[in-house]
Amino acid sequence: MCKFFEKHVRHSRIAISTLVFILLSASFANSQILPQNLQAILAPAIKDHVVYLAGDALLGRATGSVGAESAAVYIARNLSKAGLQPAGDNGTFFQAVPMHGSTPLKSSQLTIYTQDGKSDLALEKDYLLYKYGAQTFVPQPLKVVFVGYGIVAPEYDYNDYQTMDVRDKIVVYLSGEPFSNDSTYFNGADPTIYSYPESKERLAIARGARGSILIPDPGVPDIRLWADWVRDFSFEDVTLAYAAAAHLSIVIKPSSAAVLFRNSRYSLKQVFLQRSENAIKSFALATKLAFKGQFRQREFISSNVIGMIEGEDKNSCLILSAHYDHLGVGPAVKGDSIYNGAVDNAIGVSALLEIAKAFQQAVQKPKRSILFLFLTGEEKGLLGSTFYLDNPVVPHYKTLANINVDGIAVFDTFKSIVGVGSEMSTLGDDLARVCQALHLHVAPVPPQFLNSESFARSDQISFAKAGIPSILLMDGIDYVHLSRQEGLKKQLQWMQSLYHSPFDDVHQTICWEAACQHTRVIYAFAHFLANSTQTVEWKPGTRFINARLQSIAEKR
Repeated sequence: MCKFFEKHVRHSRIAISTLVFILLSASFANSQILPQNLQAILAPAIKDHVVYLAGDALLGRATGSVGAESAAVYIARNLSKAGLQPAGDNGTFFQAVPMHGSTPLKSSQLTIYTQDGKSDLALEKDYLLYKYGAQTFVPQPLKVVFVGYGIVAPEYDYNDYQTMDVRDKIVVYLSGEPFSNDSTYFNGADPTIYSYPESKERLAIARGARGSILIPDPGVPDIRLWADWVRDFSFEDVTLAYAAAAHLSIVIKPSSAAVLFRNSRYSLKQVFLQRSENAIKSFALATKLAFKGQFRQREFISSNVIGMIEGEDKNSCLILSAHYDHLGVGPAVKGDSIYNGAVDNAIGVSALLEIAKAFQQAVQKPKRSILFLFLTGEEKGLLGSTFYLDNPVVPHYKTLANINVDGIAVFDTFKSIVGVGSEMSTLGDDLARVCQALHLHVAPVPPQFLNSESFARSDQISFAKAGIPSILLMDGIDYVHLSRQEGLKKQLQWMQSLYHSPFDDVHQTICWEAACQHTRVIYAFAHFLANSTQTVEWKPGTRFINARLQSIAEKR
């Protein structure tokens, strides 16, 4: 009995020793991956930044506004206070970005000529302008043609332009794309990049069209009310000063679009019927169009804000980015006209400021340099990131990767992280290692959000197009206190009710501990990359590889 007892005690001791060794080994491995001062990032500090940046005093931080300038100064002041080196123009934290602003006036004239006479359409009541400028003027009536969805997709053997010559004409197309339940045909129920209005417009211009008109299809289940379109288009159009002049690009109210099809082969009602039967046809219309726009225009300078922490290796740099602009002041909703942008993206900026401070306060400086890049004009078309990549502080070939921060967890603490774009580069493998050390798992993008093409909707796509591996970290829907269904419901409700509205402000319910957790994850990930000896690479077959190879070959 005693020998039996001694034997099991001995085996227990061996088991306990083995377990202790495993735990100590895991702890050591994690200490090699995670920053020692991870706990230095605190929720109250993040909240303090958000309260200032998303406060009404900054009037929504519209690009080129006084509020945005105040935000830029605040960011620079905090970078300086944290001890970062200025990396902007002339020894400052600011990189000047020249821009052009334009706002259409209701005195603009859009005229549709039919066999029966002419019809004048009114701005906002009947139509809105997607893009405008010098090239949008159409003083002499031009022929109009209908081109279905306005799509050419060779991989699906689909071409709306196959029988149409659209040179020097105005093209009209429906929103969306052919619908299918087959995932091999236009991704089935999930829209592809062909459905983007920008893709349709670029294709029309490439085919020689003088302008384009988008008809929001009322047959699409999630079609927005016209009032929502008017609200979205009520903000100033801003472009980079050196951008090519825009062509005429119109969104027309479906009920006002019928005049375009008057006396033509098919009426708009018949076109919508064809759409429901997946039998869209392209054809010439019996109408012509003229446009004489009136605009209020201005030239101005906005700023990217840039700080640097120099590492031991001067030939490799990690970029952390977050846009600080939002929409500004717009149409009032329930008496509130300030679009504060607390989650989009004051909270992302706040997270990045605290990460910069944590890096600077760490006992050991990173091996690689880290550039903290706060971007202007994201809401106007990724303008700040486009300008930076045209005028980089660190050459592209010396830039290891980009971690973009656009939104931070606000619903609940979480058990999973989504790396948007992680499957395209070895950043996904690095993220998995860091998450394992943090006792998190990496989850795929929820299918409900695949429609938004998340990777192409924020500044990370600008870096990718320049060949720089990039990623956006989102919280998954595996929450600590919420079920997956509850978490998904909260995310969808936020997108539908608060996104780009005056109610994305500091008065909404925000779980600051979740924001803190998310910020620590980004810090840990950045710390790992900044101290790794490995190169980040695109996965084979990824469309951004050639841009990377070109920048390396040209040392650009």
